[in-house]
Amino acid sequence: MWKKQSMNTQALPYLYQQLDPLPSWQQALETLAQRIAKHFARPDARQSARDYWQGLLSPVERKNGWQLAQQLGYATPYKVQHLLGRAVWEADAVRDELVSYVIEHLGHPEGILVLDESGFLKKGDKSCGVARQYWGTAGRIENCQIGVFLSYARAKGHTFLDRQLYLPKEWTDAPARCREADVPEEVAFATKPKIARQMLERAFGAGVPCGWVTADAIYGNDRSLQLWLQQRGQAHVLAVSGQESVWVGWQQHRVKDLLPQVPQQAWHLLSAGEGSKGPRLYAWARRPLNPAPGAAWERWLLVRKSLSDPEQVNGYIAFAPTGTPLEKLVEVAGTRWTIECCFEAAKGEVGLDEYEVRSWHGWHRPITLAMLAHALLTVLRAQQAEGDLQKGPKTPGNSLRTFKQSRGLWCA
Repeated sequence: MWKKQSMNTQALPYLYQQLDPLPSWQQALETLAQRIAKHFARPDARQSARDYWQGLLSPVERKNGWQLAQQLGYATPYKVQHLLGRAVWEADAVRDELVSYVIEHLGHPEGILVLDESGFLKKGDKSCGVARQYWGTAGRIENCQIGVFLSYARAKGHTFLDRQLYLPKEWTDAPARCREADVPEEVAFATKPKIARQMLERAFGAGVPCGWVTADAIYGNDRSLQLWLQQRGQAHVLAVSGQESVWVGWQQHRVKDLLPQVPQQAWHLLSAGEGSKGPRLYAWARRPLNPAPGAAWERWLLVRKSLSDPEQVNGYIAFAPTGTPLEKLVEVAGTRWTIECCFEAAKGEVGLDEYEVRSWHGWHRPITLAMLAHALLTVLRAQQAEGDLQKGPKTPGNSLRTFKQSRGLWCA
C-alpha cells in the first residue's frame, strides 16, 4: 500500500487552502489514493503514482516531468518518466476505478453522459496518433493528437469517465509505426463515433446510472450510433449538421431545409443552463419526426436559434420518452457544454494536456491520472457546496463561486 506520510499542505492547490476543514480534503485524497494502490504491481510504482497525483493537484505552473519532479523534491524527472513509461500498471484498471468512484459520489438515474473530443498540440510525427487533423475546438487543422472523451454530468458536478486516443488511418495503415509507439496489436482503425460507442458500452456495462446521452454533430451525424441508442431504449439529444437527413411522413428531408420552416409561434425562449455570464438564453422549437416503433418513445427535430444572430440556427435529433417536455430536451442539449468545462478545468488545474510521452500507454496513463485528479476535485467541490447549503449562506467574499470566478475557473 501507500507509504504513510503527512500531506504537504503547501503542495496543495490554493483552492484547498480556501476550504475548511482542510483535514477532510486530506482524508479524501488519501482514501482515493489507497483505492487505486492495488493496481500498481510494485511498492515504488505505487509511491511514484501517489506522488505524481499529488503533483497534479499542486499549484505548480506546468505539470511536465521536470517541474513535477522539482515540486515533489526529486533530483531528476526519472521517477515520473518511469511511472508513465516502463512501470507495470494498467491505465484501464485505474479508469475502471475512476468510473466506480464517480458512480459512488455523483451517480443518479437522471445523470447525463456527454461525448466530445479534445486536441493536444504536438511537434513532429513521433507521438502516438499525431497527425495534421481537424481540431474542433481550435476550428482548424493542427498537428495534434485527438482524444475522444466521455463525461458524466449532474447539477452537483461534472467530470470524466473514459478516454481513448484516436488513431488516424495514416497510423493504423502503418504497422511498423504503431509497433514503435507500442500500440496494442488488437487496436485497429475506428472512427470517433465508433470509439464513442465503445466507451458508452463500457459505461452501461459498469452500471453507470444515466437518463440521457448528448453529443455534438460528429457523433449525432453517425446514424449507426443513433440507431444503436434507440435499440437500447436510451434517451438522447444529439446535435446534427444541416446535411443530415430525417424522415417526416413519407418523405426524407435535409435538416437544413427544415430549419427555416419552423413557424413563428413554435419558438420558446428557454435557457440551456447557467453560463459564466448568467442563463444561456436561446429561442427553441421542436418538430415531430417519424416515431420510433411503439408508443413509449418519440423522435423530434429540436431547433435552437441565437437571439443575437437569428441566422444562426442549429439542429438536434432527440429520442425521448413519450410526453417529454421541450424544457427537458433543452436542458439535455445544453448539458453538452459541461464537457467543455471539464476540458478547460482539467487542462488548467491538473495538467491534462501537459504530458511529455509518445507511446500509446504513455498517452493513456497521464490522461487517466489527470482525469482521476479532476474527479476528486469535482466530488470535493460538490461536497463543499452541499456543506455550505447546510450551514447557510456565506458572505460573498468567502463563497466558492466567488473564489472560482476570481481565478477564472467558474463553469456551470
